[in-house]
Amino acid sequence: MATALAKGFIRAEIAFPREITAADPVNAACKQFARELGARVAASNPEVLRAATVLILATKPDQVADVLAEIAGAFTKRHLLISIAAGVTLAKLEAGLPPGARVIRVMPNTPALVGAGASAFALGKSATDDDGELAKKLLSAVGLAFQVKETLLDAVTGLSGSGPAYVYQFIEALSDGGVASGLPRELATRLAAQTVLGGARMVLETGQHPGALKDQVTSPGGTTIEGLHALEKGRLRATVISAVRAATEKSKLLGKS
Repeated sequence: MATALAKGFIRAEIAFPREITAADPVNAACKQFARELGARVAASNPEVLRAATVLILATKPDQVADVLAEIAGAFTKRHLLISIAAGVTLAKLEAGLPPGARVIRVMPNTPALVGAGASAFALGKSATDDDGELAKKLLSAVGLAFQVKETLLDAVTGLSGSGPAYVYQFIEALSDGGVASGLPRELATRLAAQTVLGGARMVLETGQHPGALKDQVTSPGGTTIEGLHALEKGRLRATVISAVRAATEKSKLLGKS
């Protein structure tokens, strides 16, 4: 995710490679980051703080406390921390930094790698409106970005954070259906992926409700209504709703751990 975000910033000309500095405990990861982006790498996280004022914390949730402890002594009022660590609350982020630290919590998703991300973010107690505008500008470089209340971020995690995996499984299932009906695998997968892409663009670009767009495809007594009937019998909608709710609850548990 760190690489995806940095590439988006460079592509949108929000930042140039020479203005980006990264640190990672795995030396190979640092070298790859520098090679792919032409950016600078640092030997430690405090060194990054000396080179930059906007900091993106891109670690696993269980690594956050250690990183905050490492940078707290070098964190100043000029710094803004943007965390993409899943489930780690603003309160926990703020508690690990000096009083008055400006913090923003973000839930991005992996399609940011291709500039098609869906992100939501919430401001900490000391973050300013300008900080929020900056976060939106940065995240919009890799897709769509929305400011929300922190209480909604677990639901965002369950929907768009985990959602790409649901979509990939649906694409795989569409492809399997095509193969079962006689299509070659490669063709079936490409048709399935393009169909999902096209459907998503129709929703975003027309502004119409998905149900209305569905009805436009569904002719009386036609093939589509037969397929939709099969999906209803298989409880597709109920299963997807349950998946989002289950992932949301897991996000809440991560925040408490």
